[in-house]
Amino acid sequence: MNSTERRSVLALATVYGSRMLGLFMVLPVFVLLGRDLDGATPMLLGVALGAYGLTQAVLQIPFGMLSDRFGRKPLIYIGLVLFAAGSLVAAFSDSIHGVIAGRLLQGAGAIASVLMALASDLTREENRTRAMATIGLSIGLAFALSLVLGPLVGEWYGLTGIFTLTAVFSMIGVLLVAFVVPSPESRIHQPDALPAREQIRQVLSSSRLLRLDAGIFFLHLILTAVFLVIPVLLEDRLAVQGSEHWWIYLTAMGTGFIAMLPLMIVGEKHRRIKGVMVFAVALLATAVALLGVPLSSILQLWLVLFAFFVGFNLLEALLPSLISKEAPAAGKGSAMGVYSTSQFLGSFIGGSVGGWASGIAGLTGVIVLMLAAALIWLVVVATMAQPSYASSLSLPLDPAYGTSPSEIREALLSVPGVNDAVVLVNTHEAWLKVDRQKLNEEALWQLSFVARQQA
Repeated sequence: MNSTERRSVLALATVYGSRMLGLFMVLPVFVLLGRDLDGATPMLLGVALGAYGLTQAVLQIPFGMLSDRFGRKPLIYIGLVLFAAGSLVAAFSDSIHGVIAGRLLQGAGAIASVLMALASDLTREENRTRAMATIGLSIGLAFALSLVLGPLVGEWYGLTGIFTLTAVFSMIGVLLVAFVVPSPESRIHQPDALPAREQIRQVLSSSRLLRLDAGIFFLHLILTAVFLVIPVLLEDRLAVQGSEHWWIYLTAMGTGFIAMLPLMIVGEKHRRIKGVMVFAVALLATAVALLGVPLSSILQLWLVLFAFFVGFNLLEALLPSLISKEAPAAGKGSAMGVYSTSQFLGSFIGGSVGGWASGIAGLTGVIVLMLAAALIWLVVVATMAQPSYASSLSLPLDPAYGTSPSEIREALLSVPGVNDAVVLVNTHEAWLKVDRQKLNEEALWQLSFVARQQA
């Protein structure tokens, strides 16, 4: 990357990561600290925990489309200000209803897709995957850090401190976008950066993509619901004070991340992703089931959390990669938009339905909900076809070619290893989905309409 790209990506990764840090920090402590709010019930605590996911799910795609029309930065400013306002509403609310309102307002700042699109605008094609990976890394680091900061800040300053710090992070993000992130010369350099109406229908009709959308829905349903259970087990059953929870979360999460790396390598390098996914979902289901067994020591609960985070980290890494592979050519933005909507909807359902189950049957009710979700997901994964191993490729076209777009597409699809193709007449490009192991690159570059000077 050049200096402008590095500055842009690092700043956007910081904005994205700090925003997610604010959302994640409340997870490990809310069910404990929220019990002191006026009107708090197990159901309403769950609704408050997952409420942001509802507005995120509803507004994620509209924010992306609006940024295409009005520009990235204005929509990012609006989203960050809404997020900060919601954080302050929650911070200074004494009732559970006020916190729910604040969480809904937080989620209304649904700028995840806009931040990704801006990163796409500001990086060259050959560096775009690296840019997205950097932002993804910031999210993982934010989640790990939140498991430490959440219990500590909660112990010292309560929910008011956590939500106020979240608002501060958001306003720092505004300053970074305004003064560090450059303004792109054009709004879209990559055609698949954002959802498009005509492509969303295609994405929703793909059974392979829908299975992956279901996967991220179930994963974040379980993630949100599990934090209605673990803090209570630690404090009420094992007598571990809230300020001590962080080291249990951090060590289980960290070792779980290290343990999943060999499985990730086996899945990607040896093309055994389906088998690895089946194992990960089964491991997740086993860990959830073990939460229902009387655990008499911290070590026993730690081992269950370790297994949970091995499965969680592995699936959290595999699912976005598979979405990218399965998405149609020039349709990754639409596929990721539906995927993100499914993710946030899972968080909302996990919190709200988990809270309802907790009110009816206590922790057992939440565990049954999570186990049911995991078992349904296991069936979905076990019966899915082997995933595609395609990757994206941009092909420059000769502006002087006289061949029609449909004929160009047919010629591209005839090349061994090309699975899908979209011809972009205005930019003189073709966007392909290719299997690198099967692709006949020589035949591809010898096509008459390919720009010879860039071959």
